[in-house]
Amino acid sequence: MRIRPLAFGAAALLSASVATTSLAQGDADKAIAAAMKARQSHMQLYAYNLAVLGGMAQEEIDYDSAMAQAAADNLLALASLDQSRYWPQGSDSDSVEGSRALPALWEDMPGVMSAAEDFSMAVEMMADVAGTDLASLQGAMGDLGAGCGGCHRNFRLRDD
Repeated sequence: MRIRPLAFGAAALLSASVATTSLAQGDADKAIAAAMKARQSHMQLYAYNLAVLGGMAQEEIDYDSAMAQAAADNLLALASLDQSRYWPQGSDSDSVEGSRALPALWEDMPGVMSAAEDFSMAVEMMADVAGTDLASLQGAMGDLGAGCGGCHRNFRLRDD
């Protein structure tokens, strides 16, 4: 009869261990989901402001110096935010449905940092000229688009 309580105790311990692991995994999944939601929201804000500048650059939207400057300043503010918690390990496109971040993002940190620096410089340049005139905005748009592409080309799942 001693085996039964021991077996029950072992089963209870195993169940508690599995439950704890499941809870820990559940917490990790929630943290990854929250980080992905934050980074996707951040990217949507980039896209919204880039659409204003791009629309003006392509003359699909009338140039408005105040609106252009506000959009560029918004990009500058967004680019200055600490995004480090947006990118937890295990939130890549191979690990989580709905993620477009390629595993390469975590494998090539020097490349990521270089792309981020290029993007930041392009955003600063746009913020310096966006409210000046249409020609200046148009002149800065190429580098800004290339700055976005620096990450999208190498570190984001393509839209096929």
